[in-house]
Amino acid sequence: MITIAQAKKLGYRAEIYHTTLRDSKGHSVRARVNGKIQLWKTRPTEFRLPMRHGLYDTFQLTQDNANQWSLKPKHIGK
Repeated sequence: MITIAQAKKLGYRAEIYHTTLRDSKGHSVRARVNGKIQLWKTRPTEFRLPMRHGLYDTFQLTQDNANQWSLKPKHIGK
């Protein structure tokens, strides 16, 4: 799980890893930071961080889906 404090420290092109999705080799799916974090003074618990996965897939990391991502990969060995 990524907290708002950890999200603030992520710089451009920093990598995060999905906790459940795996690629064909058993490694965690990774995504990279693609922009600046957005914060609100009136809603201090909310944030939005633009992310990129692959060549064309983009999404927003928010407080709602941050529990699905981690800063360290989890490898499932064969």
